Amino acid sequence: MKAKRIIIRGKVHDVGYRLFLLTEAESMFIENFDARNIVVDGEQRLIALVDGPEEKINRFVEFARSNYPPDASVLAVEVEDYPEEIRSIDSFRQSFMVSQLAKIAQTGVGMLKRQDMMLEKQDMTLAKQDMTLEKQDETINAIREESEKTRAVVKGESEKTRETIEKVSEVVSEEGEKTREVIKERIEEDVEWLKAEIIEIKTTLGKLKVKVGMG
Repeated sequence: MKAKRIIIRGKVHDVGYRLFLLTEAESMFIENFDARNIVVDGEQRLIALVDGPEEKINRFVEFARSNYPPDASVLAVEVEDYPEEIRSIDSFRQSFMVSQLAKIAQTGVGMLKRQDMMLEKQDMTLAKQDMTLEKQDETINAIREESEKTRAVVKGESEKTRETIEKVSEVVSEEGEKTREVIKERIEEDVEWLKAEIIEIKTTLGKLKVKVGMG
């Protein structure tokens, strides 16, 4: 049995690196395995511990030196002997899965909180829209009422105007009849006067004829 500590430096957190190494360790039937993320002086590091038959450990170390997860950015891989005991790979897998489930649960809770906030904002937006629609309805109703009032006023004024025109027409018609009667009377008077004048002229001419011996 020969235990090794593998130190991987670079962008190695939150890229699935531990699961990547765990899967390979399981495929090689390595008995003892552990891995954890740490930060040293602001630098991300992943510490992997493996223990088992020397041949398997050497194969695993070569794999770790030359294979990385797609989203990782590795600056260096350092390997050194590890003198202490390493837990079983089954124990690590169980604790790793529990920690991942806890992260998923926390992420889910965070998503639910964000969804709740979004729903609250949507509710507030809908409430504002409802208020706006209510105000629009009130405005439309007010305009409709004013239109009805205006229509009623216009209709009333039209009726009054029509009545006034009818009265004026009646007055004009009556005045026209009176005017015609007056003109007729004056014409008749003028005709009678002309007749009288003509008779008088004829009488005067007759008298003149008698005086001059023409009668």
